[in-house]
Amino acid sequence: MSALRDALQELPDAVFADLLESDDAYLLVLDLPGVTAETAELHVEKGRLVIEARRDKQLPTEFRYVREDRSLFLDAEIPLPPDATGAGADSEMDRGVLTIRLPKRDAAPERTIPISSADDTEA
Repeated sequence: MSALRDALQELPDAVFADLLESDDAYLLVLDLPGVTAETAELHVEKGRLVIEARRDKQLPTEFRYVREDRSLFLDAEIPLPPDATGAGADSEMDRGVLTIRLPKRDAAPERTIPISSADDTEA
């Protein structure tokens, strides 16, 4: 999980993130002011959570930029912990706060592993 924690530190300064963990899931909470559910996209690809988001900025016609520091786009790839899965993940956007729930993989079920004898293969 340290790779996920490290990746969150690499997000732009304008993005604040919390990472929570329970026995069965991770919860990632991102502050994305100005972003809506319609202007954000999430998907899991090759063990990484890919976040693409944009915010709309309305510029009054009588004004021009002297300085522009509020980024319009966020493109981030965050490595998933080894036990996290995108299957069954869900997310919600509420007033610029994106909450992503990533379930943990179930442990492999216990089962008996048969042992064959070398004599069995010669017959």
